Amino acid sequence: MFIVGLTGGIGSGKSSVAECFARLGITVVNADTASRKVVEPGTPALQAIADHFGNAMLLPDGGLDRAALRQRIFSDPAAKDWLEKLLHPLIAQWIDTRLTAAPGPYAILESPLLLETAQHRRVNRVLVVDVAEALQIARASTRDANNAAQIKAIIASQLPRSTRLARADDVIDNSGALRDLAPQVEALHRKYLAMAGAEMRDER
Repeated sequence: MFIVGLTGGIGSGKSSVAECFARLGITVVNADTASRKVVEPGTPALQAIADHFGNAMLLPDGGLDRAALRQRIFSDPAAKDWLEKLLHPLIAQWIDTRLTAAPGPYAILESPLLLETAQHRRVNRVLVVDVAEALQIARASTRDANNAAQIKAIIASQLPRSTRLARADDVIDNSGALRDLAPQVEALHRKYLAMAGAEMRDER
């Protein structure tokens, strides 16, 4: 399976780009979805988190209190390391299962941490959705109801924009209107179809 890794900073518009590919019939596997699925109520991972950090990490309905967990690991590197060692293999397995089962000539792995984690090793191409930082802050503030300082802190914790662009095979400029995305995605779709077809012929 030919796999394209889709990434970008907060507020860049990854989800909008992913929706464009999905409308073209391409399977999109979302790493954020994977991170939620592996800690759903009843999963061994959620029980391990409760055993390790205490039941304060659980909501009244038995689900994971993500805000409490973020606060717990934010200033504790050892706790963050423990959590990543628990979850990353489970997330990777969930992603791999769905990418392997994806129909069609290629699939998309959408992940905000594609380049920060080992996920980039799974992909044939890295597609970065890029916007200027000021636009990231404006869009993310509107979408998430966070203030600019919070958004800036998240941006600072992510891979620098220049580094992300340097590691990109392809870039979508999402600084314009939503309608400007479709032509860029359609051009890349044709490119990826050709590349996936060439890889299949080489494997034969």
